[in-house]
Amino acid sequence: MAFQIVINLIIAVMWMFLSESYTPASFIAGYALGILLLLLLNRFIPDTFYLRRVWRITKLIGLFIKELISSNIDIVKLVYKRDPEFEPGIFAMPTDLKNDWEITLLANLISLTPGTLSVAVSDDNAYLYIHAMDIDDIDDSIHDIKNTFEKAISEVTQ
Repeated sequence: MAFQIVINLIIAVMWMFLSESYTPASFIAGYALGILLLLLLNRFIPDTFYLRRVWRITKLIGLFIKELISSNIDIVKLVYKRDPEFEPGIFAMPTDLKNDWEITLLANLISLTPGTLSVAVSDDNAYLYIHAMDIDDIDDSIHDIKNTFEKAISEVTQ
């Protein structure tokens, strides 16, 4: 991915030199031309096209913002109920992520979302222990986390 970004920047700078126009608009035009060239020559470059990963990262950030807003609304509803009834608890979520930084990212995304907190990671990195402010169904909570954050993280890293 870094190789493709460097090649794209070189193409953009070369475009500026060849067009003898040293403006931001010329750089952007050269960068767009570089994207097009990298897309056309993708089969000769060993890695996948880097804008796909950038798009997946953007989707992960959007997913986090959506989950952040919805969990904030859920926590506000729970706190401001007349007779709040919630069941806090800790559960173990099995994870399919293998790298330390993937597990760290998942733990941080869970901790930054209101109502949940990553407590610990098992020694073999197979389980993530999560404290939730309100657990209705443990299997449903695990399913939600696996289908949102863990799936998006694995899409970014592949």
